[in-house]
Amino acid sequence: MSSVTVVIGAGSIGQAIARRVSPGRHVLLADLKQDNADAAAAVLADAGFDATTAVVDASSRESVHALAAQAAGLGEVIAVVHAAGVSASQASIEQILRVDLYGTAVVLEEFGNVIAPGGAGVVIASQSGHRLPALTPEEDRQLATAPADELLTLAMLQPESLSDGLHAYQISKRANVLRVQAEAIHWGERGARVNAISPGIIITPLARDELAGANGAGYRRMLELAPAGRAGTPDEVATVAELLLTDRGAFITGSDILIDGGGTASHFYGPLAGLAPTPKVEEQA
Repeated sequence: MSSVTVVIGAGSIGQAIARRVSPGRHVLLADLKQDNADAAAAVLADAGFDATTAVVDASSRESVHALAAQAAGLGEVIAVVHAAGVSASQASIEQILRVDLYGTAVVLEEFGNVIAPGGAGVVIASQSGHRLPALTPEEDRQLATAPADELLTLAMLQPESLSDGLHAYQISKRANVLRVQAEAIHWGERGARVNAISPGIIITPLARDELAGANGAGYRRMLELAPAGRAGTPDEVATVAELLLTDRGAFITGSDILIDGGGTASHFYGPLAGLAPTPKVEEQA
């Protein structure tokens, strides 16, 4: 039986991770747009990988369920890479919550039902979740454990509780990490692991949108004032994912690794303090 790597979000980071962990495996590349999945599959095929494609809407349980069934039909699902998402500059508050927050919860639930023993998953979260002020213990628990289909009814996620798209994005990414921690229990019952990676600014098409968007000057300043002094690359994220998705990371589950060139450190304790883009305080409830 074939071993299968599933990549949801066939962009630069998803492709880089697939190349790192999938020699000898079948790669199922899923994206909201068929053209994106086909382009990624062509690149992987030219590099010697066996790849097929699927269309998936991460904000739809029915669509994610169908993808999980398709993956299980191809063989043992050994690795799941959830790299799909939208950013504050690309989408409305509602879209951010449905794709980045609810969609991630659904992916974790549905693929937690088909992941093979010894398999592992990685969710691509964001440094933004680390910059959100502390939530209450009850809010943390709600984001971590509320049934996925009830998440968007939580009071903390209603429009009057969110100041703008960046606020929605930050809370979504915090929720991703909390959700991974809680779902690690269920994945562990199948003998599998799941973790998150919180990248800083990684040069991808999404990052270019951010750098050219309304908060672009702030993001460029973040790069200049972070200890690394530059953006990251998809391959650097893939290096961390390789640890988490292989036996070298066998004792790591329910965790999150921040890979941001020290940007968050600078945000709290260095020259970025008070300078990074933040939600619109004047509009917060």
